[in-house]
Amino acid sequence: MSRDRSRPPVPEPLPHPVVDNHCHLDIADGPDGSWLQTREAIAQAAAVGVTRIVQIGCDLPGARWAVEAASAHDALVAGVALHPNEAPLLAEAGELDAALEEIASLAAGDRVRAVGETGLDYFRTGEDGRAAQQLSFRRHVDLAKRLDRTLVIHDRDAHEDVLRILDEEGVPERFVMHCFSGDAGFARACLDRGGWLSFAGTVTFKNAEPLREALRVVPQDRVLVETDAPYLTPMPYRGRPNASYLVPLTMRSMAETRGEDLAELCAAVDANTEAAFGGTW
Repeated sequence: MSRDRSRPPVPEPLPHPVVDNHCHLDIADGPDGSWLQTREAIAQAAAVGVTRIVQIGCDLPGARWAVEAASAHDALVAGVALHPNEAPLLAEAGELDAALEEIASLAAGDRVRAVGETGLDYFRTGEDGRAAQQLSFRRHVDLAKRLDRTLVIHDRDAHEDVLRILDEEGVPERFVMHCFSGDAGFARACLDRGGWLSFAGTVTFKNAEPLREALRVVPQDRVLVETDAPYLTPMPYRGRPNASYLVPLTMRSMAETRGEDLAELCAAVDANTEAAFGGTW
């Protein structure tokens, strides 16, 4: 059975603006392999109350594109980094140091607010690639601290090592756990280190009760929302192409899970995102 690649319908607008703090506008997904053009994606999101987006680049072409897009669109700012699954490939090719140098140059730009997504991914990379991932992560942590950028962390099946490296390198002034994937205990560990926890469409999935338990323990001033579009489309459209205009589905689920007023939670998420990413834009 082929995957349904049609775009989900536009949801009811939110009562207060929020920011999609993690999106990949440059990655194609959708009918016939097409995807929303940047201007259209921004307009559709704004129409439902998602008025700003952090565009994340996670390889060199994506990082360059993120900087260019943020320079062209006031609603966007950029995050630049090498995804943890990129690091072993670059290391094997003898290109990791040069790539990290270019990321450092890009991260110094005026429209760049974040170094990310970086981190560790033990799901797709085996033990032979972990040394390169950890080296790359450490270099990104240092870069975020030197440039006063927000560190955006990708963590998949690597909770303990993510925390260990953060502790060893020293926690940056601001860091975000992108697409938070842990339980309540791991949430508390991240909060103890001063992090913001960002929840994606995964929090709406039927099998995600541990994730919802984590959401319940996060203080209201530490909660963020994201799409990770075009991935992780919230229910009831799981598996179809995601985009920033679908954030309202995740926000409504989050408010219900936390037992909070939707408008109040939206206002908090909006303010939290500015705090997490160094101010308004």
